[in-house]
Amino acid sequence: MRRILTVFCLAAFTVTLAAQSPAGSAAKPKLAAPQVPQGVVKDLPVRKVVLYKNGVGYFEHAGSVTGNQRVAIDFTSPQLNDVLQSLTALDEGGGRIAGVNYNSTTPLAEQLKTLSLGMTDDPTSTELFQALRGQRVEVTGGPGGAITGRLLSIESRTEKIGDTDTTIDKFYLTLIATSGAVRVIELTPTLSVRPLDANLQGQLDRYLELLSTTHSTGLRHLTLDAVGVGQRELRVSYISEVPVWKSTYRIVFPRTPNGNATMQGWAVVDNTVGADWDNVQLSLVAGAPQSFIQPLSQPIYTKRVEIPIATEEQLTPQTHEAAEMPAPPPPPSPEMMNNQLTAPTRIPRMAAKMKAPSGHGIGSGNSYGVAGSNFGAGVSSNSADIAGKSDRYSENVSLKIDRASDAYKEGDVSTNAFDDFFEYALTQPVTIHKNESAMVPILQQELPAMHVTLWSERQPTPMRAVWLENKSKLTLDSGSFSIFESGEFAGEGLLEPIHPGEKRLLSYAADQAVKVRRTAPAETSTLRRIAMHDGVLVQQISQVTESDYTVNNTGDDAREVLIEHARRPNAELESETKPAETTATAYRFRVAVKPHESADLHVRERALLSETVRINPGDDRTAFLISVVKLVPSVEEKLRPLIDAETVLSGLNFKIYELEQKEKTLAADEARDRENLTALKGNDAAKRFVEELNSAEDQLQAARKQTIELEQQKNAAVEKLNALIAGLSFDWDVKRD
Repeated sequence: MRRILTVFCLAAFTVTLAAQSPAGSAAKPKLAAPQVPQGVVKDLPVRKVVLYKNGVGYFEHAGSVTGNQRVAIDFTSPQLNDVLQSLTALDEGGGRIAGVNYNSTTPLAEQLKTLSLGMTDDPTSTELFQALRGQRVEVTGGPGGAITGRLLSIESRTEKIGDTDTTIDKFYLTLIATSGAVRVIELTPTLSVRPLDANLQGQLDRYLELLSTTHSTGLRHLTLDAVGVGQRELRVSYISEVPVWKSTYRIVFPRTPNGNATMQGWAVVDNTVGADWDNVQLSLVAGAPQSFIQPLSQPIYTKRVEIPIATEEQLTPQTHEAAEMPAPPPPPSPEMMNNQLTAPTRIPRMAAKMKAPSGHGIGSGNSYGVAGSNFGAGVSSNSADIAGKSDRYSENVSLKIDRASDAYKEGDVSTNAFDDFFEYALTQPVTIHKNESAMVPILQQELPAMHVTLWSERQPTPMRAVWLENKSKLTLDSGSFSIFESGEFAGEGLLEPIHPGEKRLLSYAADQAVKVRRTAPAETSTLRRIAMHDGVLVQQISQVTESDYTVNNTGDDAREVLIEHARRPNAELESETKPAETTATAYRFRVAVKPHESADLHVRERALLSETVRINPGDDRTAFLISVVKLVPSVEEKLRPLIDAETVLSGLNFKIYELEQKEKTLAADEARDRENLTALKGNDAAKRFVEELNSAEDQLQAARKQTIELEQQKNAAVEKLNALIAGLSFDWDVKRD
């Protein structure tokens, strides 16, 4: 509501200005027009484009210049930051670039500061009327007809709607009429407020004009001054933000199966920059070199520290307390008077010498200047070429490609690998005009491909898939693909990068004719080795897992089914059937199933598991040691002394615990008897509590004495157990089944 009201008011002010601004009034401030380059300016066309998957593109303009000449390149405003950050200009004929200029714009916030309205670039109705406070205005459309006066304020009030609890915010203007009356008027859509000051209306019109300029991006005209002698080759390169190029593929199977499929690859390229790509060398890089944006094209204003003006402190009159008057001194004696008259008068002097420090000076003659710049000094012309090749361009390019399908021929695309990314370099030039897009062919070749059905526990629904082997010399970039069988669409999916010589499964549809059932895995564990050293007992267990799969094919065609069996950590495969393929997480077993029949797959795995248990007197490991003896009776002779010592120590701990509980009970009884004895002091009944107190004290003393003896026995048992643990060392191999 407030935003609509603001727009309405601004529009009303603009209409009023057009109707009432007198001719010859003060001229409105205008935007500074971009400086037009003087002399003949030559366009520098784009000759090379390299597009990356991280949303940036490398552009190279090339052309010939003669003598001192100005060349121009057009950009969009969003491009300019990247251009200023990466622009490289090389004059290959011994010349130099004397300067680079471009049309700039002042930020909107700074332009608004030149106006006296004090409004931001996103004002509310309250801000608008706050800017008009104190101005003479004419208000019409309200009760009482037209009113002329000065606007005092605007305020909002929250009012209820009828008898309900629903509230609404209403705005009211306070106006001081010409007659001096104070009028409060509700701000409604029918109310019109017109400033009477023509200069103020000009400020409002200028404000709207500045807001409108922010919506037009326009072009940036960058001009380079090439200084040199004779005809030379000039190259200008830079990076710029561009749309990400996309890969898409078609896999077409022949009507008569021959084990191959035609793989056709396309790249979708968009030209949204400020220049046409006429007969350019196009390269597509699947990789993401690090890139970022800095707002170099925007004038930046820093906030300076505001230092207040120093003023002298104003002193206020003060009163001070009077000092006590001392007693008057006695009159001098005649001897003192004579001495004062004959003694010479001595006036002390203070001499101060200031010595300036040596060896330091300000403005020692160091000066810093900018010498004549030569951007091309010591840099070869192919330093920015990502393909690592020296590319030469000729102005006489006869081939112009209007349709992407005309570009592809045998050997028209080459590839270069760079660590973790790769490049498609089209050998034929390409033409894509600005604000146009194109599909560029990057691959068309027959590749080995087989139809299979893929099943995995992660994806229980069997999927139709293509087992594709990349026999081409190109790395297939990630993208979408479509499958065509018997001349018809069969499905689509996504593929990740496939390098030359790599084989990959590409699923594209559900296979409703295949059902896969897996029985619950059967596990068998057998102890293979037991050892103990330095108080640590280690068991190694051989665990065998048996898994069975049943594949049913209800279709009329035979199926090649790939069963993905998850790999277990530290497990070895012992199946007679070997996997057709092994990944980091699964084995892929190939099962051939005839029409309307079933086939079985048996998978056997063996894993060697280890269990480590530390034996120390603080933990009761008796039950564990007994279980080990039951599994391996052969080690009973070794472990029996340890089991007996653990049993003795466990019994002592239990007795000490029982005595501690008994001591707590006796201490509580003793405390209660003392309380009763204190309460019945001097009474005959107190005798009974005296006897009970004496008995409780005797039992408590006996229990404490017994606890001390048990603690001594426990200490001896712990020492014995530690000695047994330290002296026990064996490594026992259990006979394999």
